[in-house]
Amino acid sequence: MSYGKRDDDTGEVGLFYHLDKTVVLQEARAFNDTPISARKCRLLLTKIIYLLYLGEPFATKEATDLFFNVIKLFQSKDTSLRQMMYLVIKELSKTAEDVIMVTQSLIKDIQSKQETIYRANAIRALCLITDPSMIQGIERILKASIVDKTPSVSSAALVSSYHLYGVAKDIVRRWSNEVQEAVHAKSSSGFASAASSYMSSFGGAADKSNVVISASNITQYHALGLLYQIRQHDRMAVAKLVQAFAGGRSGGILGGGGSPLKNPAAVCLLIRYACKVMEDDPSATRRMYELLEGFLRHRSDMVNLEAARAICEIPDMSSKELYPAISVLQLFLSSPKPTLRFAAIRILNKLAQSKPAVVSPCNLDIENLITDQNRSVATFAITTLLKTGNEASVDRLMKQISGFMGEISDEFKVIVVDAIRSLCLKFPAKQVVMLTFLSGVLRDEGGYDFKKAVVEAIFDMIKFIPESKDTALSYLCEFIEDCEFTKLSVRILHVLGVEGPKTTTPTKFIRYIYNRVILENSIVRAAAVSALAKFGVNVEDPLVKKSVHVLLTRCLDDTDDEVRDRATLYLTFMDHTDLAKRFVKDDATFALPTLEHQLVEYLNNPLGNDQEFDLQNIPVISKAQEEEERRRLRTQDITAGPTLATPSTAQPGTPATPSTPGAPAAGVSSLDQQAMYAEKLSAIPEFATFGPLFKSSSKPVELTESETEYVVHCVKHTYLNHIVFQFNCTNTLNDQLLESVEMLMQPEIDDCGLVQVASIAAEKLEYNVTGVLYLAFQKEQADEFPVVSFTNTLKFVVKDCDPTTGEPDPEGYEDEYQVEDVEVLTSDYIRPTYISSFAEEWEPLAENEAIETFALDKEKAPSLKAACVAIMDLLGMQALEDTALPKSSNVHTLLLAGIFVGGSKVLARCRMTFSNTTGVAFELAVRSDDTVISQIVLSAIA
Repeated sequence: MSYGKRDDDTGEVGLFYHLDKTVVLQEARAFNDTPISARKCRLLLTKIIYLLYLGEPFATKEATDLFFNVIKLFQSKDTSLRQMMYLVIKELSKTAEDVIMVTQSLIKDIQSKQETIYRANAIRALCLITDPSMIQGIERILKASIVDKTPSVSSAALVSSYHLYGVAKDIVRRWSNEVQEAVHAKSSSGFASAASSYMSSFGGAADKSNVVISASNITQYHALGLLYQIRQHDRMAVAKLVQAFAGGRSGGILGGGGSPLKNPAAVCLLIRYACKVMEDDPSATRRMYELLEGFLRHRSDMVNLEAARAICEIPDMSSKELYPAISVLQLFLSSPKPTLRFAAIRILNKLAQSKPAVVSPCNLDIENLITDQNRSVATFAITTLLKTGNEASVDRLMKQISGFMGEISDEFKVIVVDAIRSLCLKFPAKQVVMLTFLSGVLRDEGGYDFKKAVVEAIFDMIKFIPESKDTALSYLCEFIEDCEFTKLSVRILHVLGVEGPKTTTPTKFIRYIYNRVILENSIVRAAAVSALAKFGVNVEDPLVKKSVHVLLTRCLDDTDDEVRDRATLYLTFMDHTDLAKRFVKDDATFALPTLEHQLVEYLNNPLGNDQEFDLQNIPVISKAQEEEERRRLRTQDITAGPTLATPSTAQPGTPATPSTPGAPAAGVSSLDQQAMYAEKLSAIPEFATFGPLFKSSSKPVELTESETEYVVHCVKHTYLNHIVFQFNCTNTLNDQLLESVEMLMQPEIDDCGLVQVASIAAEKLEYNVTGVLYLAFQKEQADEFPVVSFTNTLKFVVKDCDPTTGEPDPEGYEDEYQVEDVEVLTSDYIRPTYISSFAEEWEPLAENEAIETFALDKEKAPSLKAACVAIMDLLGMQALEDTALPKSSNVHTLLLAGIFVGGSKVLARCRMTFSNTTGVAFELAVRSDDTVISQIVLSAIA
């Protein structure tokens, strides 16, 4: 049947062109005709589906009338018409009223033994129109359908149950036995034959055995997904599920090893659950690795790839343990199927980022893929070789890439450029070749993302390879002469302003910058004025200063306000050296998340106008840290390169990783986390009078092992006169409910200088749901800073509950649980800060110096780098001028800065030496605004 028609005036026009909803509703009367015209009704149902697909709004009355007209088609025996009818019923049920009236007709179709094709469609429609409160009424029907011998019926019931789980967890959990039976059930030969015939109609003489395996056993995939959904909150049950369906070490081989899973998709799902088990329980890694290794010998390519990917993603795997997976992937590199080659090279590409030496044995096979007809495969091959190749192969690879770049899209060009950027930093000696290549592709045609990637790569070379700075800046100057992207021009001008004055011949860049003032739009002109000003401020040559002053004076006549304002501002800076030093040369800035939060609090505080805003409570960071923070925010949701689709939340069985409240989230910086803590604590009435938050622990302290029945982490929050302890507690027992949960803290000495003033308990701790407890202590003396250790006991009321339903017993009993001690250290009173010039800040504080000599044995500090980390942790201060990483293995000077609670600046200089026999010996000098504070900080080491 053709759905197209010919119009002599307009040419070929689709049947649904300018389809009108009103006309369709009028045509719906055809559903009442006797006898029913199957062809006419199918066409009408198709129009309705098309309107719904376009988002055409149906009023409730319209949808209801149409719904009851459509269900009159139940009397038709036409198979295609009935299938279209089920589809329309499901879509209209979202808007129509009284749809429950069609339940009996659907149940009749489900129980019909003659027309099997109706049953699966009827199950899906029934589950969609049934109200969650009425699921029990159809529970018997769904349980019977789950174990039905017809695969299509069983799959429909399983998938519908999966979607029902969100609204009827307790009911679906009761079907666990039926779902388990569906996993083990064997498919009927009739369906297998039908599936084979159907697939053969598309593939001709296809491999029918594979068709039967992939199609007839799909019920196992759906059943396994639902079974995991039911058990996902019980880690032990999930581990047993994986162990049971894996069928032993060699159970991954199809048809052997005792595994009941015959469907490759189900086996892939099982592999993902095994990865989830390893993630939740690291002690199970060895056992799961053996199972995954067995799946490498499965007869399905899909399973082989999934198992290899899972093994390659296990952290801390040795080369020997990765070898079986690498061997399988190496075989797929020479496969005639492009999909297998793509999947294999993509997995190897990702592994090469962290372990290039493991992938390097495959380089010969990977080189053969450079000329692959599939450009996606060739791109991944090139980037993998860039990560695994040695310095001698760089020149040859760059020649191959040069002829390759014109044949791929911008998306893949970005991947190649990112790989080259990594290679630049890996082999700095090859910077000339790579910089020449990057400058060449910068002149080629391309979009913004591609040009941005190239510019970013050149920026990194300027930052990390000083020898390339002059040449790289020259290439960037040439690029902005003909750059069509304003954002890139502004960024390049900024880099020229920062790095240009530091070069040996800064004057050669001024001409390029001033050309932008003459030729570009107002945004670029403003950026060029700022860049020019930095030459005038930072270059000591008086002739350069005079020239820049003249150029900026000319900018005072610009037509744009911002350009004129910037020129005026920077001319003032050039005339007043002290202003230039403070606002242009100073590399320090405030942490914007904390500044914003405290400004909002200040404005919202009714008493805020009576007091000045205190900048002492705002952390100070470097401009480089600020730029890194901005880059993190720009890129935290972006993944490099194309990726294969992963199962969505609608697909059965996709493991989800729950987040832990109170713990730093992935991708959240310490400054953002500090602002989040401050906002959360300020909303608690008991802490409202404590003042602004001074500091929070950078990482929660683990007070229990992750495998224990109760998992507890502690975060310390320091105020001017108070310390707040935040305990994040998780109950990992699914057969217990904890109520009236509180933490008892007892100092090791009675007169410790801290008095408890507040305690906030949790009403209950449900299974796998994190609760938060708070305890607050106040200092007895404002000028004292106690260092004390607390013993901690978790106290609660235990109520046993049903693991399946979660219903607790009415009666409970009191219990306690001892956790690790918590220490208040000197570092809790110090917040790391940044200063741009350590020497200038250090000298004026000479009168308040405290100095002493210490030693660290070789076990505690096996190197100067380890000693630096230990000292920074003990003092809670920030390393300055790149002194956190020693450049010598024998002698080093560590420079530190911090703010002591109350606002006093603290600086420390640590001169250290390393000996292979005695370890690290160091002299620590501390200076601050107060001699007492210097002594307190010095005592943190002792």
